[in-house]
Amino acid sequence: MPISGPARRRQSLSLIMDMSGHLPESIRIFFAIMAVSVGSASLMAQEAVPLRNYSNSLVKLKNPEPLLNDYPEFIQPVIEETRYEGPILVDDENADLEVRAWRFSYNARGIIEMPNRLRSKETAVIMVHPWGIDDGQGWDTPEPAGVADFCTPTKNHLAAKHTSTVINPFLKAMRGKASYIMYSLPGPEDPIRKKVYRSVRATPTAEQRAEGAKELTAKLKGFVYKGEPLPSVIRLSQKTPVIDYFKQFPGLDSSPRYNNEGFWQQPIPVTTDVDVYPDDIVIYDQEGYEPLRQFLLANGVRHVLLTGYATDMCFCKTTAGYENLSRDFNVFLVGDASLATFPANNTPRYATNAHISFAALNQLVTQVSWVKYVGKDKN
Repeated sequence: MPISGPARRRQSLSLIMDMSGHLPESIRIFFAIMAVSVGSASLMAQEAVPLRNYSNSLVKLKNPEPLLNDYPEFIQPVIEETRYEGPILVDDENADLEVRAWRFSYNARGIIEMPNRLRSKETAVIMVHPWGIDDGQGWDTPEPAGVADFCTPTKNHLAAKHTSTVINPFLKAMRGKASYIMYSLPGPEDPIRKKVYRSVRATPTAEQRAEGAKELTAKLKGFVYKGEPLPSVIRLSQKTPVIDYFKQFPGLDSSPRYNNEGFWQQPIPVTTDVDVYPDDIVIYDQEGYEPLRQFLLANGVRHVLLTGYATDMCFCKTTAGYENLSRDFNVFLVGDASLATFPANNTPRYATNAHISFAALNQLVTQVSWVKYVGKDKN
């Protein structure tokens, strides 16, 4: 993987300073001055990147339609009394992808919307945690009390419906336009998934994929998806019965007690509700953010359209979550292409609305219908 100019300069600086420790003082002083000069040149080069003045002029919108209003089955539309239109934010030369977006500001006392014009070849679409659970591949929710993904088979099936109804069509629409379609999954790049999916390092052959698919099926279907039943007796003290009760019977226990030992070490596949193409890339959480960051930067990606699960957890905090990506890339959360977990409810509508709205304090939010390719179709 090629090393960037700034990284190469930092590498040289480090080498210079390491060498100088074994030399006479006069030579060390010379190297120190040299290092400062190199560092200053690097800083000047970074500062030389041209900046533009952004006119933060806000025009109040009159009677705008609710936001995220296309899929009310999955997310409650966002309704705010005050909404503004701001100037274009991302404005790439030769842009071919229009992405309208919004954020919320307490100081502006309302929602601010703005258009954006992106180059699709510098844009990646990432789906966070499309777990293949209860979808026929063999990785199933353990019985009688195991939990995974949205934590009950019924909720997992609802999330699968969202994937097939909202996310998969969006990925299809972006395929051949965005530079990459990517998915993140838990764990490392194990020997089986290495054969099944392309990664940031390598692309398996057709023969390897076929072999890996057989191994994946055998591995997943060979596991015993059975754990312990719920506790029939809970021992309580006279002084703190509530504390004792929840210690022994918490609201979420995904340990081997209910899921069976080894459940989380299975090679979790991408859900069958997504059409995975050979060029699509799988990101592995255990490797951390840096390999993903380096891959995107090395391949000229500047923008990320982020989809996937769960809005309140993995979508923000895992390797490909927006807390990592928004440090280095222009990130757009595709708000209706995500679902939050929804305990104690039969719908994710309100939980997803709440978590997307909270994210909008420091992130830009778009929606499927606001992402429009306006270039010449490459397909």
